[in-house]
Amino acid sequence: MHTINDLRIEDSLLCLIDHQPWVAFPIRSIAPDSLTNNVLGLAKAATALGVPTLLTTINAEGGPLQDPLFGGLSRVFPDQTPIDRTNTNAWSDPRFVDAVKATGRRKLVMAGLWTEVCLTQTALSAMRDGYEVHFVADASGGLSPEAHERACQRLIQAGATPTTWFAVVAEWAPDNQSSEYQRLYPVILEHGMGVQWGVEYVMANLGRQA
Repeated sequence: MHTINDLRIEDSLLCLIDHQPWVAFPIRSIAPDSLTNNVLGLAKAATALGVPTLLTTINAEGGPLQDPLFGGLSRVFPDQTPIDRTNTNAWSDPRFVDAVKATGRRKLVMAGLWTEVCLTQTALSAMRDGYEVHFVADASGGLSPEAHERACQRLIQAGATPTTWFAVVAEWAPDNQSSEYQRLYPVILEHGMGVQWGVEYVMANLGRQA
């Protein structure tokens, strides 16, 4: 039996909001290498499992300077053009809302920069429209640890579910013997930090059983 807060592959839509170099420069709530690792791990897991993903940017085009997606993120989605906008609330852009509606999915897994601005505004608006939001705290970042934590508290109070990138991935593929879990091996080996040792152990023993 599944509860309302369960995350399943067939119900989830991943929304990655404004993971751009210039936007990331002032982030102080998470180390740059951890942020990059977590965002890319989440994105690659979604791709491996067939979870649809929407990408947004803010002020990436139209000014004297460009601020594209993280390079690694662009390589995960080479054929997708992010929805670029000027309003900090992505939900205010009809193109973004239409793209969400087009998937038919009601469980939004969101991560974004900054936690207290673009992520919070977008998540609150989505919830007001009846969507279920799971925000990925360790794939998001704020201008200070307190700014990030207060934003997380505000989202929780509003009804959003806090989670982390690896918790999302594990919930998408909870059965360690499933084909979905096996498709995650390359992602975990590259981005799973200590968990990668467990995968190495499993893979070594699979060879012994053959």
